[in-house]
Amino acid sequence: MLMLQAIARAFDEHDLDGIMVHFADDAVFEGPRGTEAWGTRFIGKEAVREAFAARFSGIPDIRYRHDEHFVDGDRGASEWTLSGTTADGQRIEVRGCDLWTLRGGMVVKKDSYWKIRTTG
Repeated sequence: MLMLQAIARAFDEHDLDGIMVHFADDAVFEGPRGTEAWGTRFIGKEAVREAFAARFSGIPDIRYRHDEHFVDGDRGASEWTLSGTTADGQRIEVRGCDLWTLRGGMVVKKDSYWKIRTTG
């Protein structure tokens, strides 16, 4: 659980090195958006890093708050609230979660989900 807390803190601080130190070379990130049922899949540590860097560029003031985590064996889950303003000026605030797969103390999969907010 301490590792997931450290990752959440690094995300909130936009600290790519602090995030990636916990990811295995063969890690996979499944983002919450995309054309496939799993969103968009990024395979390998460098592709995952680029995806996270793009998130920080796309939402420059992004914050991750109100996070909670648990780990049971090689699986874990995190809940958080993401907020920020996109590069084109759209304000967002969503509740989301990550499902984690771990191996040897490293992240091998981060599968992210966001609540979809609607108006009205």
